[in-house]
This record gives sequence, C-alpha cells and structure tokens, in this order.
Amino acid sequence: MAYYKGLSLDGKKALVFGGTSGLGKSIALALAEAGADVVPVSRRAEEVAKTASEIRMLGRATLEITADVTRRDDVQRAVDRMAAEMKRIDILVNSAGTTKRAPSFEFVDEDWDRIININLKGTWLACQIVGRVMREQQYGRIINIASIGSFLSLHEAAPYCASKGGVAQLTKSLGAEWAPYNIAVNAIAPGVFETSLNRSLIHEPSRKNSILSHTPMNRFGDLEEIKGAAIFLASDAARFVTATVLSVDGGFVAQGIGP
Repeated sequence: MAYYKGLSLDGKKALVFGGTSGLGKSIALALAEAGADVVPVSRRAEEVAKTASEIRMLGRATLEITADVTRRDDVQRAVDRMAAEMKRIDILVNSAGTTKRAPSFEFVDEDWDRIININLKGTWLACQIVGRVMREQQYGRIINIASIGSFLSLHEAAPYCASKGGVAQLTKSLGAEWAPYNIAVNAIAPGVFETSLNRSLIHEPSRKNSILSHTPMNRFGDLEEIKGAAIFLASDAARFVTATVLSVDGGFVAQGIGP
C-alpha cells in the first residue's frame, strides 16, 4: 500500500511521559506502529512493563523507566538513561496529566499544587531537560498535550484549565524560541475522549448531554483517533509546523450556537 513517506518514523527514538494509559499510551503505540523505538514512562512499574511489552510485540525497542514528572531529578534520570542507551531522543511527548472536578470555592492548595505540578510543571521540566539534548542534536519534535480547556472554560475545573492554558502558551513560546535549533514544539488539544481519568465524569447524564450538544460530531473521541495527529507532528511531514496547538475535538472549540 502506498503512503506518504514523510510520515514514517523509522529509526526515530521517542520518549513518552504519561505513556502507559489513556491518550499517552495510544500515542506511544502509534509512534511504535509508525516505526519509532518508544520509551513509555510513568510512576507505576507494572504499567510501564505492560506497555513496554506491547511495544516489543510491534517489533520496536524500548526501555522500562519509571519517573514522577514533578521531580526534576526523576525526569533527568529518565532522560539520561534513554540518551545513554538509545543514543538519541528525537521525539518527546508530554502526556502525564491529572484533573479534579469541584466548585472553585472548595479547592484546597494541595489540589491546586498537584494539578499544576503534574500538568504544567511536569511538561516544563521535560521540555527543558529533553530540549537540551535536542539542541545538541540540532533536531527534535516535542508534542505537548493541551486540552479544549486551554481555550474554553470547563465547569468546576479551574485549576485544570489554568494548567492547560499554560501548556498551550508554553508550547507557543518554546516553539518560537527553539526553532533555530531545528526543534519543533507543538501541542495537541484533545476534545473529550473516554479514558480512565475522566470516565466517571463524562458519563454523568447532565454532563454527557452537555458535552455531546457542544460537539458537532455528537460523540466522544476514540483513542485510535489521536494517533494520526501525533504521528504527523512527530514526523518530517510537519517539518514547517511549530508553536501550534492542533485541536482534535470533533469541532468542540469551533462550536458556537448550535442548531
């Protein structure tokens, strides 16, 4: 079957933080399916081992590394090991994330700190540490996971929206700053995909009806549907694309007054 060769990731080495569940795991497997060797990282060793096994079944090399993205030493250790054993890091995906739904009056500092630290600080640490490796290589593709909450308010999710708004702006800033080093920094802003993180929230009847009524395609995203955007942004097909946030949301952000 013919395909556009620019989408091939043959020979590339990818590091995926938050790569063992939900959107991150789907992206990790997509990069492997497109030809890359992929290292999926999360805090849970058993989940890392499971995902690494799936990557090996696709015929790709991997490593089993655990890390807490909020800890600089953990991120540095993961990056150092991959750079030492795989010699390069061509692709970085920052998918580690968390959320909590609650009235803003009721959020405590611990909730705020946890959400901001994982979603925003973790993305920053990985970008900076891996970015230094990519600067030396004079090549890199970074994909951050933003959200429709980067642009729009999500009910009772103020800290999450603040963190993802930060991810979108960080992506734009780094994409512009690092272009001279041949490092492209982009983000994907997923719409509502059913994952273990949000399953209980999105199936509350009133919330489900609200989401679907604001989604022109009138459905949730399937995890397979994040793969194409990730492969594109990681590939040479996107070599003139940087500092961009790509919505994969069934039209949610564009929806105004519906029918």
